[in-house]
Amino acid sequence: MSKPDFLTNNGKDYYSSLEIDSFANMLKDPSSCYKFYWLEAIVNLVNQNIAETTIGEIIDEMISNAWYSVVEYHIHLSGFVKGEVVDGLERAVAHLSQVSSLTSSASKSEIKEALKTYEKELRTEKNQLSYMVPYRALSGFFNNHNAKVNWENKTQLIEYIRHFNNLVRLPYIFGDGTSINRKVVFDSEWMRMINDNTVEILGWIQYEKTKWLQNNNPEVPGLVYKLKPGDNVRKMKRVRNLWNGIIKYTEVQDVYTKKSIDPNNYELDHFIPWSFVMNDELWNLMPMDSDLNSSKSNNLPNWDLFFGGFADNQFKMYKLVNEIEGLHSLYDKCFKDNLHSIWAQQELYKKGNDITVFNNILEKNMRPIYDAAKRQGYSSWNYAPQ
Repeated sequence: MSKPDFLTNNGKDYYSSLEIDSFANMLKDPSSCYKFYWLEAIVNLVNQNIAETTIGEIIDEMISNAWYSVVEYHIHLSGFVKGEVVDGLERAVAHLSQVSSLTSSASKSEIKEALKTYEKELRTEKNQLSYMVPYRALSGFFNNHNAKVNWENKTQLIEYIRHFNNLVRLPYIFGDGTSINRKVVFDSEWMRMINDNTVEILGWIQYEKTKWLQNNNPEVPGLVYKLKPGDNVRKMKRVRNLWNGIIKYTEVQDVYTKKSIDPNNYELDHFIPWSFVMNDELWNLMPMDSDLNSSKSNNLPNWDLFFGGFADNQFKMYKLVNEIEGLHSLYDKCFKDNLHSIWAQQELYKKGNDITVFNNILEKNMRPIYDAAKRQGYSSWNYAPQ
C-alpha cells in the first residue's frame, strides 16, 4: 500500500481544517500493537455516531476486536520479552478467556456482556491499558509539530492536549473522570471525515496491523485470515469422496481408537489443526471417528503416539491411488481445492515412493509446521485408546 486513499483531498471542506497527514502518523513507528486496535475501535464507535464515550468503552471494543485472533488462533500481538507476553491487550483477552465461559468464536455482543460481568477481575489489565494508550495514540500530531510533551504527569498531559487542541484540531480530547472512566470526546469534523472514509481507513489499519502481527508471528501461516471471523468455508468434499473410495477397497484404522473406520460414521480431521494451517490440504487430512472428533477439537495430537498411524493411512491412500484408476480419478479431482503444496505434488505423491521414503517426506514437511503450532500455544491432545 502506497499512501492511504483518505489522504487524497476529495473536495470535502474539512480537509482545510484537519491535519490528515498527522492522522496517518498515528500508526507510524508503533512500539506495540495497541495503536492499531485503539484507532480501529474509535473508527467503529464513530461509525455508530457515538460522539462521547469513555476510555473503558474503547478498551472493551479493543478486547472484542482482538478476541478472535488471540483465543481462536493463538496470535501474539506484540511478542515476548524473557518468555512473558508484553502486550497488555493480549493479556486482557487471555484473562477474560480464563475467567469466562466464552468460546473462541463468541460474538462481539457476548464478549461485551462478559466484560461487564467480569469487570472487577479485569480491572488491572484495563487500568494498565488506560494509563498511556489513549494519550500516546495522539503522538503523531505532536510529532508533526515537534511538540515537547511531558508523558509522565497525567494531569499536565490532559491539560496540554486540551491546549494543543486549540492550535491543532485533534480527533478527540479527554473530559472528566479517571482511569478507564475518563470521558473521551470526539471532534465533530473528525467524525465527518472518519464516516466519509470508513472503508478506506479500516483497510489501511488492517494493512498496517497485518504487517505488524506477521512480523511478531513469523511462523504463522495465513495470518491475514486470522484477524476477524469470516466465512472460512471448508473445502473437503473431494477429499471425502476419495477416502470413501479408499474405504471400499481396504480397511482404514482410526489413528486414535485403532478401530476400523465406519464408512457411515466418520469425519475428516486435520492432523495439524485447521485454525493454524488455514487450509484443507490432502496431506493433513484423515478419517476419524465422528464421536471422537469434537474431543480432539483445536488441539495437536501427540506426535510420537499418533503420527506413525497417520502416515501409514496416508501411504495406504497413496498406494491405492496409484494402483486403481477409479481412485486416481478421485485423487485428480482434489487438485482444485486440496493439493496446492508443491512439495506434496512433486515429492510426496510422486509415483514410486516406498513406505519409508513416503513417511520420511511427510514427516520432513509436517513436523516443522506441527512444532510451529506448538510454539504458538496450541495444546497437546493425548488421547489414550480404551
